[in-house]
Amino acid sequence: MSLWIGITLGDVTGIGPEVTLKALAVEAATADDTRFLLIGDAGWLERCNAPRGLPLQPFAGYQAEGRFFFLADSAHNLLPASLETGAPAAARAAVAWLREGAERCLRGELAALVTAPVNKAAIIRSGQPFIGQTEFLAELAGEPHPVMMLLGADEQGRWLRVALATTHVPIRLLAERLTRDNVRVAIERAAQACRDLGLPRARVAVCGLNPHAGEGGELGTEEISTITPAVREVRSHGLDVNGPFAADALFHHAWRGDYDAIVAMYHDQGLAPLKLVAFASGVNWTLGLPFVRTSPDHGTAYEIAGQNKADPSSMIAAIELARQLASRSPGGRIR
Repeated sequence: MSLWIGITLGDVTGIGPEVTLKALAVEAATADDTRFLLIGDAGWLERCNAPRGLPLQPFAGYQAEGRFFFLADSAHNLLPASLETGAPAAARAAVAWLREGAERCLRGELAALVTAPVNKAAIIRSGQPFIGQTEFLAELAGEPHPVMMLLGADEQGRWLRVALATTHVPIRLLAERLTRDNVRVAIERAAQACRDLGLPRARVAVCGLNPHAGEGGELGTEEISTITPAVREVRSHGLDVNGPFAADALFHHAWRGDYDAIVAMYHDQGLAPLKLVAFASGVNWTLGLPFVRTSPDHGTAYEIAGQNKADPSSMIAAIELARQLASRSPGGRIR
């Protein structure tokens, strides 16, 4: 039985096809039985693959033998050979492929989904409401509380694993959007993520929202009213969790190994230190979905698209994590 992983190409006017094919070139040298279903546009893939020569085959069913790499193409999303960066047609196609990949996962056809970058502004300009891939997939799956975890290691193998209590929320709305349930779910899923990764412990630290974790209420009260009650609740259930701590020092302690995961209160609080440690190789992992979903931790990089300059390290890491998680899950090997 083979492990099937889907990869959506994202916005083809960005670097998604390039980093996908570069990552798969690395995968081609491995001897395992993982197979990849690329969900995207045949023409764009063929043109991008021409200098690489990967053995892409038209998708003919999950029983196919032989090559690792297959191609699924939605006929109604065939794209012109030339598109401006951020073109509405490319944005709409990216969303359609994302939906197709998720639906295949929900039907049990794929063990995991890796999603190449999309551009939120381009999608919105194309006439579709869109917050992010995380929220889009969660809505399709009927999951009301998805949690983003970003993880990566530096050159010495020192890891940061950061779960977010809120995702794509404007700073001016953070205090009202941050709830005790948000924090509790993020802590619980961060601890479970450590177990899913096979770590020997699941020690979680929690950031405060305000400078100095609120300074006892002098610099904000969310630590007292929202974060601390959530920490106490999950600790009463046996989880190894501590905080809230001042975020300015906490990431250093996690980076040196004192904690296995951090729960940050908002997007940039968690992603800025993560990208300092693992800018090229960080991975976005969506916790709470009924299937494994990972993504490279970067955007469409329109400014270098089509120039063969994109670093595939993050996509390579996203594929590796998806395979690791899917192979550990019950029923990860299908067909």
